[in-house]
Amino acid sequence: MQKFIGVDYFNSDSLLTEDERMIRDSVREFVSEEIIPIIEQHNREAKFPIHLITKMAELGLFGTTLPSKYGCAELNNVAYGLVMQELERGDSGIRSFVSVQSALVMYPIYSFGSEEQKNYWLPRLAKGEKIGCFGLTEPDFGSNPAGMVTKAEKVNDGYILNGAKMWITNGTIADVAVVWAKLNGVIKGFLVEKGFKGFSAPEMKGKHSLRASVTSELIFDNVFVPGKNLLPETGGLKYPLMCLNQARYGIAWGVVGAMMACYDSALDYAKHRVQFSKPIAAYQITQEKLVYMLTEITKAQLLNIQLGRMKDNSTLKHTQVSLAKRNNCEKALEIAHISREILGANGILDEYPVMRHAANLESVKTYEGTHEMHTLILGEDITGFSAFE
Repeated sequence: MQKFIGVDYFNSDSLLTEDERMIRDSVREFVSEEIIPIIEQHNREAKFPIHLITKMAELGLFGTTLPSKYGCAELNNVAYGLVMQELERGDSGIRSFVSVQSALVMYPIYSFGSEEQKNYWLPRLAKGEKIGCFGLTEPDFGSNPAGMVTKAEKVNDGYILNGAKMWITNGTIADVAVVWAKLNGVIKGFLVEKGFKGFSAPEMKGKHSLRASVTSELIFDNVFVPGKNLLPETGGLKYPLMCLNQARYGIAWGVVGAMMACYDSALDYAKHRVQFSKPIAAYQITQEKLVYMLTEITKAQLLNIQLGRMKDNSTLKHTQVSLAKRNNCEKALEIAHISREILGANGILDEYPVMRHAANLESVKTYEGTHEMHTLILGEDITGFSAFE
């Protein structure tokens, strides 16, 4: 397979450290060798390539920013972003798996869990021996998580959970779910383990998007959760939103990988596809499309590096993550659509990655906060007026 060089018109590599480039390149090679050759078949069959979990764990891709004492790589946030970028060049479903495992399962256990919970779960999750999922979204409460109806009731030695969650990545294959429920009206986090009586996680079928990813419902029917499985440092909506902020950060980086994959495919095709006696890359309209794509990729790359540096020096605001997630997802989807136009009818074939990325990005633009919700988050920040109600 031809080596993927990347897209870097403004030499953004010069803004990265040698270690950051090395990590990026190792994941880039992994994606080219292990994901690209098999992903179209898994997309056709709507199957997650579960055999990749051990390989990704060996590369240290789970919980990459967490401390080494828990078996994690302890990398900075720019390096983590570059990992997300390269994985999504392969497929959004693969990046989603790693993002959920890292940002939505390992992060809350590390940030809000007891030392006992951290010592048990984090090393196992880092090695890929255990898989996690994150249960916040409900069938009737997506953009308004505060309206959740899943409830926990205190009983002897633990809690009883009742309710349901929906659109849960990894749910059916997960060993543990970080579940958010109202306890006496206050949102708390619980570690619900596979095999708990009354807990089921049926897989959602019939998706046109994220087909190489496991998406599930979580159902809690009088599920007893031991007291030791409560995340002790949680208490309010702020805590799941902190987790979502970690995931949104990874998405902002990830979609640049999808942008690069689509642009690279369209550019190569345009150089070789001859119409009216010359390659379509020689026509003005095609060049305008390619230049637009390159410009948006370059802007997103520079935005992400500054985003990561601010995260690493603890000056990042959650509203800045919203801006990056909002912008980069929108532009990634536009680039996928424009790339399909350049490829013409061939663009709908899975010989090319473009249509798969376009379908995936429809979901990525929606999850972890829709485009509209991030608009309102930013609108409130810059005006001082909330327009949510």
